[in-house]
Amino acid sequence: MPSDDRPTPAHCRPAGVTDETVEALGKLSEALETVERVRGHLYSMHQLTGKADFLLDDAVELFRAAGHDAIADRLTTDLIGRNVIGGRWTFQLVEEYDDGYYAEFRQLERDARDTLAGGRRHLYEAELKERRRTRGRPGHEARP
Repeated sequence: MPSDDRPTPAHCRPAGVTDETVEALGKLSEALETVERVRGHLYSMHQLTGKADFLLDDAVELFRAAGHDAIADRLTTDLIGRNVIGGRWTFQLVEEYDDGYYAEFRQLERDARDTLAGGRRHLYEAELKERRRTRGRPGHEARP
């Protein structure tokens, strides 16, 4: 097989790494990818909550223009700028998640890869690609 039709060394299993280890690293990687999606949803919550808070300004203005000052006052004092969770705006939730759970998860995943596979990422997927692709067929190349 020509060298350009093989995976790059970064996507090849190091000597002595077992199938079980590759599978476990793959499952850990999949879990991290899920946490990455959670993080994206958290950022979406952060941005959407901020957008809603600014939209309230427009609603307050429209209520005032329509003569509903009591409703506008209540929105202004009770909802605009309110904490979403005890003492926290969404940016604080994002920061705590990023600096705590997310940072620890990423570090432990990296430590496992470094310890068990020489830092190589996505070995499970790289081997899956090798099993599933049709060698020599356009669109099935091992590498860019």
